Amino acid sequence: MIAALRSALDRTPMRLYAVGMVSANAIGAVIVFVLARFVLPLPVGSEEILSDRNYLAFFVYLPVAIAIGIGLGLRVAAPLVRWLHTGGTPSDETAIAVVRLPLRQLGVHVLLWALGVAVFVSVNASAGAALSIIVAIAVSFGGLATCSLGYLVAERTLRPITAAVMEVGAVTDSAALGVRLRVVLIWVLSTAIPVLGLGLIGLGRLIDTVIPPDVDLSPAMVSLSAVALVVGFGGMFLVGRSVSDPLQQVSSAMQRVEAGATDTRVDVYDASEIGRLQNGFNKMVVGLDERERLRSLFGRHVGHDVAQRALASAPRLGGESRTVAVLFIDLVGSTAMAERESAEAVVELLNRFFAVVVEHGERHGGFVNKFEGDAALLIFGAPVDHPDPATAALRTARTLAVALASDGGFEIGIGVTYGPVIAGNIGAESRFEYTVIGDTVNQAARLTDLAKDDPNTDVLTSSVVLDHATADERKHWQTGESVTLRGRSAPTTLAAPVHPGRQSATP
Repeated sequence: MIAALRSALDRTPMRLYAVGMVSANAIGAVIVFVLARFVLPLPVGSEEILSDRNYLAFFVYLPVAIAIGIGLGLRVAAPLVRWLHTGGTPSDETAIAVVRLPLRQLGVHVLLWALGVAVFVSVNASAGAALSIIVAIAVSFGGLATCSLGYLVAERTLRPITAAVMEVGAVTDSAALGVRLRVVLIWVLSTAIPVLGLGLIGLGRLIDTVIPPDVDLSPAMVSLSAVALVVGFGGMFLVGRSVSDPLQQVSSAMQRVEAGATDTRVDVYDASEIGRLQNGFNKMVVGLDERERLRSLFGRHVGHDVAQRALASAPRLGGESRTVAVLFIDLVGSTAMAERESAEAVVELLNRFFAVVVEHGERHGGFVNKFEGDAALLIFGAPVDHPDPATAALRTARTLAVALASDGGFEIGIGVTYGPVIAGNIGAESRFEYTVIGDTVNQAARLTDLAKDDPNTDVLTSSVVLDHATADERKHWQTGESVTLRGRSAPTTLAAPVHPGRQSATP
């Protein structure tokens, strides 16, 4: 047990706890000495009796009280000391015992000081009831100060250990005093009973039983009032801090969460309503963190614009007619590469390819609607309106071709079209996706196929797209021949960048 105690006391919270308990009892003893020796009015001729008998009783009772206090203190702290010595995960019983330790230590103090009152009253009984009552009041004042300060100091110094055991132990609400009972208890110990003692002294003077009528009570009443005020203020200050500190902790954590730090957590070191608040905050932030991860994952899968739209309103099946620009891009030779390269190498290449596509598409306000094997479909003008979709799509096509050529020499085909589409949620009630369908999309795919086979350029569009682009953007394009695309009856006038192939382009 001595080795275990030494191991426990090596830890800062336990050292502070032990020092706090000794200090609380020392403060109580000083209060008793000052009250009995200098403050409380004593019956005539009792000074010598008080000195001789009570000094002797003090030196006899002190080692007995220390032995009892250490024994009971080790008993109530045994689960904590044992856990600190052995380590590991605390059991539920250990967790509850740690949370209840301040309350049990309060019980030890109450027992020791109640026993002290009984001892000193008995020692002074033969000198008359008056002296016994005065001594009882003095010892009671010291005991009340010790009990109040001891409980609050224990609760505060053990917070780090309480937080550690509450992370893994099952602690119920009944394991500790609630905030209301805590405040009432400290008020009773530090204010109500001392004031009651003052009232008893005044009552004793009125009935001439304890204090003779010729004794001036002014110094005693002023001194006792000062003690009651100091002890009461100290007790209420500490109990106020025990409530305000965790509230400030949660408030600061809420500000960090509001700033985006959803990984914020607070220590749970109380089994009362405060602990439920701390634990509830942590659960709330866990939910927010999970929701934020889902939002991020959702946005990566379907696009952030679609994700925001779905979160802002209940998504439903159906579509709407929109005029958009469509960019379709396809990688050349990926099928043959998949036959000769490992799956890991193919995936690495595709990810590098799509990273460039997404970067340039989003830079110009495009929405990456889907990846189809080694191809990607970008939409400008849905689901979010775009001020100039045709210009943005053409500029993306030019800069994207240059970037892919310089980053690994990708061979690609890009087709850009402009026109009406049906945009909306397509699928079933249980599973659907946002996409666009229509002849404009099909035409972009056909242009991409032509661009892949064209020896002079890897980007093709139509004159219709140029007609809806700005004059500045049209300078970078030149029209060519007219062809009839597969699935269409009317011919399409093609257009390509002024500098075909993989030459640098003006962004």
